[in-house]
Amino acid sequence: MIESLGKNLVKLKKEFADVYDGTSQIQEVIPSSSSSLFPIKEQNLELLHQFATKNPIYYNSYEKNIGDTDCVVYEGDINKYWLNSIQNGSSHAPFSPTWIMSAYVLGLIAKENGYQEVIDIGSGDGRIAFCAKVLDLESYGVEIDNMLVDVQKILSTTLDFHPNCADATQFDYSSLNLSNPVFFIGGLAQMGGIELASGILEKINPLQFANLGWVFAGTYSQKYKVDPKNEAGWGTLIENNNLKSVHTLSLPTAWTFHEPDETPYIFVESA
Repeated sequence: MIESLGKNLVKLKKEFADVYDGTSQIQEVIPSSSSSLFPIKEQNLELLHQFATKNPIYYNSYEKNIGDTDCVVYEGDINKYWLNSIQNGSSHAPFSPTWIMSAYVLGLIAKENGYQEVIDIGSGDGRIAFCAKVLDLESYGVEIDNMLVDVQKILSTTLDFHPNCADATQFDYSSLNLSNPVFFIGGLAQMGGIELASGILEKINPLQFANLGWVFAGTYSQKYKVDPKNEAGWGTLIENNNLKSVHTLSLPTAWTFHEPDETPYIFVESA
């Protein structure tokens, strides 16, 4: 079901990109209701819409039929958040979000793989942590930018996904009393993700979890340097840290809206 949901979302994104004639900096869609293509619980869908409508990043929304699906289109502007995120001296990656629906699918995969906690690193507005909470997983956002954490605090009044304003490479993860966590690393490998992930691996490895997972956002774009070990830019880090890839699913993100390939999310665990 998760694979087909992901494929249907990619198809919906491509259909939307073909017909979108707006001028917003970012844009995405959420189905209006559950359907055979998007068999999502109505209460969960409603929470995803609440996340978008309460989020100050989005300034406009409207209903639109796309392909075979009635949707709500959300238009937004992340410019001031992007600029603020790169001004912090300890920031490893600028803010550019995945789609809310993509975050939900990622949460489904985490839950199916038996993880009990989601740690959203470089969490931006907290959408991955929020979607994990929608799916009854415990979740935490760790974000260094105070402006984005203020956004998270607004959104966590709907569901508390525990926003933390901190440098993720210095954060004390033992304080969270984690049992079966999966860490989502914000940022492409070539855009600061390697440095961010490496710093967190150093913090997490001594804690010795029995079931520990990592999720990396990759890219196949020729704009970026290719990793000799592949894995969409993460191969060398995966090999050097004795990890193995167990699942990859490509999903829409803000930065691939005008590109033919979506963003591959690589789930890895200890080899």
